Amino acid sequence: MSRSRKGWVIGGVAVTAVLIAAGAAIAVAPNWAGIENVPAATSSPNATSSPNATVPEATPSPTPTVATAFEFGATPADNAEEVNPIAVPEIRVENAVIESVTLRSADGGQPVEGTFSDGDSVWTASERLEFATTYDFDFVLADAAGNTATESQSFTTVMPANEADAGIYPLDGTTVGTGQPIEINFSEPVINRDDVESAITITSSSGQAGAFHWLSDTKVRYRAEEFWAPNSTITVDMNLFGVDYGNGMIGNFDNQMTINTHNTKLAVVDNETKMMDVYIDGALTRSFPITLGTEDWPSTIGYHVVMEQYESTKFTAESIGLEPGDDAYYEPTVVNHASRISNGGAFVHEALPAAQVALGNINVSHGCIGMSPEGAKYFYDTFGPGDVVQIKNTGYGPMFIWDGFGDWNTPWSEYSNQP
Repeated sequence: MSRSRKGWVIGGVAVTAVLIAAGAAIAVAPNWAGIENVPAATSSPNATSSPNATVPEATPSPTPTVATAFEFGATPADNAEEVNPIAVPEIRVENAVIESVTLRSADGGQPVEGTFSDGDSVWTASERLEFATTYDFDFVLADAAGNTATESQSFTTVMPANEADAGIYPLDGTTVGTGQPIEINFSEPVINRDDVESAITITSSSGQAGAFHWLSDTKVRYRAEEFWAPNSTITVDMNLFGVDYGNGMIGNFDNQMTINTHNTKLAVVDNETKMMDVYIDGALTRSFPITLGTEDWPSTIGYHVVMEQYESTKFTAESIGLEPGDDAYYEPTVVNHASRISNGGAFVHEALPAAQVALGNINVSHGCIGMSPEGAKYFYDTFGPGDVVQIKNTGYGPMFIWDGFGDWNTPWSEYSNQP
């Protein structure tokens, strides 16, 4: 029988079995025929002795029939369910060799590849298994005398209900500002945070080390201690296939992606001067008068990161929790050159015509940064996702980490040492 070199590996409790080779009898006590039926040679007072009498020779016993036993271990166990596809199917046999192995989906298809080792006494799968698949595991064992035994097992991998996915922002190949944290959103709650973090490696061409910070069981962010270096490349290597998220949820993918940063862009907005100063690569480039949020709707201080932009979009009072009849309610309004900086509805945008006279003088917005048409267009054209806006001196607290990308407002010691 020719030896097949196909197959794969999976974690499971090894099952040891003993097979009796086809045609071999189960071992029993030897039958010493001819000896047990021969009378002992003794003298009897009634017996006539003859000098020529001979004692019949005992008939030789046939060679005892000895069973051929194959001791083997196979993983995963026969009929195992919810097997993690990252585990590796394996067969080990004692005092014999593995003649052939076939591991394939019960629905057919190509066998899973595998390799033999230790004098063909071990077979190990070398290809990754699929999710939601029942596999048939057939193998033939042989001893030195040519006796063989065939065994068939089956197992089933993790079903779709227990698969866990994840999405990452920014997308692969994106070029962003130096203030952009990396965000990973998981399809299922992550209980085993350390295991998941260990499966994700993030490096930067600038050599900056970073830290994970969990906003919830399904959302984690990653940033360096300082803003990312300009014109650098950040590589995210996610090896989540087979990782146990907890509660029986198993990661179903691996992925590697890169994110690039462009030059440094920072807009500093000071409530005391009612001005925005724009710094490109550290140099002051432009200044514009602005208006911020009123005392009832104050603008949050600290670092804000541009999230998305619209050449024009509609603002509604309902989006910030106002209803018709409220003092601060306003009718749906179209605004131009709007750049979002918070989930709560703060934008850098062109102020409405009636608010133009407030620029540089008083605050009239609901927390946004209102600008002149020229200023708003300049900001819209110059800044983009990942670029940073710093708001100062409003007398209000910093933007929360979850309200957009407020990660930079959390002290590094707290961010990097999350319990």
